[in-house]
Amino acid sequence: MTGPRDLFARYVRQRDALSELPFFVEPTESRAAAPPPDEPRPAAAGTERARAERRTGRTGAKPLATQRWQKDLPDIPPAGIVVAPPGSDLFSEDPLAGLELDELAATVRTCTRCGLCRSRTNAVPGEGPANARLAVVGEGPGANEDATGRPFVGRAGELLTEILAAIDLPREQVFICNVVKCRPPDNRKPTPDEIKACVPYLHRQLEIIRPAVILAMGGTAAETLLDTRQSLGPLRNKMHEFRGIPLIVTYHPAALLRNPNWKKPTWDDVRIARQLVARDG
Repeated sequence: MTGPRDLFARYVRQRDALSELPFFVEPTESRAAAPPPDEPRPAAAGTERARAERRTGRTGAKPLATQRWQKDLPDIPPAGIVVAPPGSDLFSEDPLAGLELDELAATVRTCTRCGLCRSRTNAVPGEGPANARLAVVGEGPGANEDATGRPFVGRAGELLTEILAAIDLPREQVFICNVVKCRPPDNRKPTPDEIKACVPYLHRQLEIIRPAVILAMGGTAAETLLDTRQSLGPLRNKMHEFRGIPLIVTYHPAALLRNPNWKKPTWDDVRIARQLVARDG
């Protein structure tokens, strides 16, 4: 005998086959809002509005931005590198272990762990809500960030804000930070010693937030979080993990300003990250 679960699965397959845009199954606890399989179809079944209502269980079509990032979605890549086992606690001996985000930010602003403190105007701890579902990690502050104490506020930051808006994740809902919290002179790449001195702050931030997905933007962020010396290219198109958290690698927005040809692969990467956020619920 066919049960409700089998009927719903058949309904999903039929809807997916007939829809122009990908069909996303909501988490189990929210499926009660979806229309049952034997419910009559809306009168205007052929319209875009009716298709949207059947997909979401809500009145009205999806916003244009949602349709844009969901159209022709790339496949979620296979699993790649696992850096540390889920639930591992590497902070039991660390003085940062008991700090929350605001206390951690205050500690960063007075930090003297490495020589970058001598040339900074402002340390840049990062910003965003403690319950953020997406964490974006870059390399380090630039001149604008050093002047304001905020991450990603220059031209690269404006581009990042546009990218996040295009995948329906306003900047205010995302935690944004860098591997090192002080600007390296002349925007050079931070040295291994500088990264080693500063990375406990990043690790503690991610431990507090426990985002659904980490988006590592640029080679330094990817190398640091994945503890690898591979170049950025081979690290793309794989779903890595950082302490049990899915991690996607992509280009830094500053690199996109220098090479617009990287915009398309970056767009694919951020949409994969968005799919993973949606899948997590």
